[in-house]
Amino acid sequence: MNKNLSNIVLIGMPGSGKSTVGVILAKLTSLDFVDTDVLIQTSLGRSLQDIVDTDGHMALRKIEEDILLGIDCRNHVIATGGSAAYSHAAMTHFKAAGIIVFLDVDLPTLESRINNFDTRGLAKRPDQSFAELFDERFILYTKYADVTVKCADLTQEEVCGKIIYELRTRNLIPKLSD
Repeated sequence: MNKNLSNIVLIGMPGSGKSTVGVILAKLTSLDFVDTDVLIQTSLGRSLQDIVDTDGHMALRKIEEDILLGIDCRNHVIATGGSAAYSHAAMTHFKAAGIIVFLDVDLPTLESRINNFDTRGLAKRPDQSFAELFDERFILYTKYADVTVKCADLTQEEVCGKIIYELRTRNLIPKLSD
């Protein structure tokens, strides 16, 4: 992998598979794994939903930005929270040391996967529907992505295969010996 771009950073909507795909991708590429939602929760000792309920969605976005900007690692797969793309500073920080991969999943598929929309700890306005959130964030994800992988109808392993293929095609990671 390019020495300067040693991380693979996954962005996308809640339910797109960032955490699950991230673990598998880390194993397949022999990289370490970080889930930024877990970092937020462990550093504060609170759930994302508690932060939203108590302090509001903008507080969660600010906390998330601070945590993301504090990540200084190499050779990691990083699964970000769905709202990470709201922070230009965080996305710039991640681009400096990694490749940003957008896990693109269509709205109907996401809606079928998400059954806890109101308790998932989403950094969204209280009156905002999931469809409105999708439309708002899709613009940000496509803006920051170096690679976009369409994930609908693919298994997590197939998504990982597509990511690895795209990164190898662009000479961003070496071929792994079998």
